[in-house]
Amino acid sequence: MPSGTHQVHIDVPIEKVWEFVSEMDNWAPLVPGYQNHKMINPRQSEWTFKGEFGRMHKMVTVRVDIIEWVEPSKVTFNLTGLNEKVVGHGYFRADKIMETSTRISGNLEMSAAGVKGPVLNTVLKSMVPHTSELLTKAVSDKIVKSQVAVK
Repeated sequence: MPSGTHQVHIDVPIEKVWEFVSEMDNWAPLVPGYQNHKMINPRQSEWTFKGEFGRMHKMVTVRVDIIEWVEPSKVTFNLTGLNEKVVGHGYFRADKIMETSTRISGNLEMSAAGVKGPVLNTVLKSMVPHTSELLTKAVSDKIVKSQVAVK
């Protein structure tokens, strides 16, 4: 299954990181290619994004199911394609480095099935690590900016 993990260190206390990450509405718009999302309930939402699969551009809608919230350190989720045969899972993890600094780790794994699966999985091998990196950086940048605005 194509996967990617990326880590970022930020000078923000872990409690502030959790305040941001514990609300899906805060980080859903940061997914590369984001179009929209809707909350079904506090643990489930549907996200639509424009994916670039080689030379193809597709609108992909996935259901995001939160598997666990472990305050203040981890959010684990599963992904299920609603209009494409894709599945995946991932997490955001926060590790306290010091009182005022945190390491954020973002992980994403996805794979495609069906007739187009082998072709899409080839594209996902490079896309998933890049998406994981972009999303982790976007989340950390947004957290840092929100803390600077508060000070």
